[in-house]
Amino acid sequence: MIVERETGFDKVLQWSKLYMSRIKKGTEEKMKKILLATILMAAITGCSSFRKKDSSGIGTESPVKTETTAGGESESLDGSPLNLSATGSDSGKIDGLRTIFFEYDKSAIISAEKEKLAGNVEWIKKNSKVKVTVEGHCDQRGSAEYNLALGERRANAIKQALISKGIPAGRLTTVSFGKEKLLSNDDSEDGMAKNRRANFVPVSK
Repeated sequence: MIVERETGFDKVLQWSKLYMSRIKKGTEEKMKKILLATILMAAITGCSSFRKKDSSGIGTESPVKTETTAGGESESLDGSPLNLSATGSDSGKIDGLRTIFFEYDKSAIISAEKEKLAGNVEWIKKNSKVKVTVEGHCDQRGSAEYNLALGERRANAIKQALISKGIPAGRLTTVSFGKEKLLSNDDSEDGMAKNRRANFVPVSK
């Protein structure tokens, strides 16, 4: 019977194999860690590319966007922050939105005010994220009841004009204040003319 004996060389060979196996295992673990770190760095770099850059404006997205209307026309929409003054166009602080004035005891929009109204139409179209309340106002002459009715006719006249220019009715509301909110307490004709108006008040949707 032949018995094979393990020589010193065989032991060295076994130890070498075991050592190499451990080295291989350790190398795989290191490679996994390196791969994970690489993935994390790529994710961080990708996210940072979406952030706005410094105040120089380089790489920032333009606030003006373009949408296609139902009629197939292109329309520019301004996405910049809005100055929504609580007093609306009466404040004079909303660029592009102006108060419309009326003749005494009238609700028709006169020719001299139609250019201003056209500018308001463009403002409302560009600022698609707001609704607009049209306030009807009167001067201090006449009864409260009569002026409330007159203010309502004025507000509705403006609303119908806006709708005819393509503004959705759902973005518009009207209210009459009659002679309750005067811009001027002056009883002169010039002073009272400032009170016969339609004020445009933008409201966030």
